[in-house]
Amino acid sequence: MPQDAPDPAADSAAERVIEYFFSPLSPFCCLAGLRLEEIAARHRVRVRYIPFDIMKVFAAVGAQPVGKRHPSRQEYRLQELRRLARLSGIPLRLSPAHWPTDPAPASIALVAAQRAGAGDVGRAAHALMRACWVEEQDIARPEVIARALAEGGIDAGALSPDARDRAEYEANADLALARGVFGAPFYIVGDERFWGQDRLGHLDLHLSGLL
Repeated sequence: MPQDAPDPAADSAAERVIEYFFSPLSPFCCLAGLRLEEIAARHRVRVRYIPFDIMKVFAAVGAQPVGKRHPSRQEYRLQELRRLARLSGIPLRLSPAHWPTDPAPASIALVAAQRAGAGDVGRAAHALMRACWVEEQDIARPEVIARALAEGGIDAGALSPDARDRAEYEANADLALARGVFGAPFYIVGDERFWGQDRLGHLDLHLSGLL
């Protein structure tokens, strides 16, 4: 191939988008760290961040919220989180002081930041999750949201979340259901779906053309 000719494989990868459905209240999203962003950068793939109301999706697909699950499932979840936290190196609090809280203000701020093309939305989203699950802060509070956005180079004072951003956040649950999402984190490339932070390796292989 001539040196100045375009690489079709590279063009194809550049056109792909990872739809990332997440909730800042999910400990499993927090445990993913920034691995998604590393994978996306390696494959030159854009990430579309889609925070959604996970309780609405749970209700639609017949999934129980954590507090209503059978005690054996609740106990296993805590064991799993403890193991995953050790493996990831993220010092997750199993029962953070401000969980659950209202995820809407933080989610709407992320929607507004993405629409504005401001800063690093992925880093800001992870900072919000760490604020909840590691630092035990209330991510519904404006000052906590502002600090997390700042970690992504986003000036909260320059953002003006409005009715469009709220409407988009509220519609994201319906989008999630339409795309076959039933939990978080959920990653979609085209029609290929990957559920859980433990499937990031599979996503990486898929983007490499190996899976």
